[in-house]
Amino acid sequence: MTRDEFNAFCASLKATSHVVQWGNADVWKVGGKVFAICGWNDGTDAFTFKATDLAYEVLQDQPGIRPAPYLASRGMKWLQVYDERGMSDASLRDHIVTSYEMVVAKLTKKMRAELGL
Repeated sequence: MTRDEFNAFCASLKATSHVVQWGNADVWKVGGKVFAICGWNDGTDAFTFKATDLAYEVLQDQPGIRPAPYLASRGMKWLQVYDERGMSDASLRDHIVTSYEMVVAKLTKKMRAELGL
């Protein structure tokens, strides 16, 4: 997946917002909460997302995937796909959607209603 494809996919999810921060990283949020990030890893794109407990345990040691720098070190279950062999584009899209849904589920009812979610 390219950075442009990542941004287009995240933009297609309902009620999302985009900011560029943390050294030119594309940061995607819903309700003001981060669900996906595309930043650099040694000059190539790396894709970061919130993971379920099971996905985190299964995927964290796979080639091309690692606990997300900074986020995972704080006890959060975030993964980073930093190499093409980490997972297919379809799987990456599925994990981004799951991350989005996990963040939406933690928003208040009022916030979900305001966002039409």
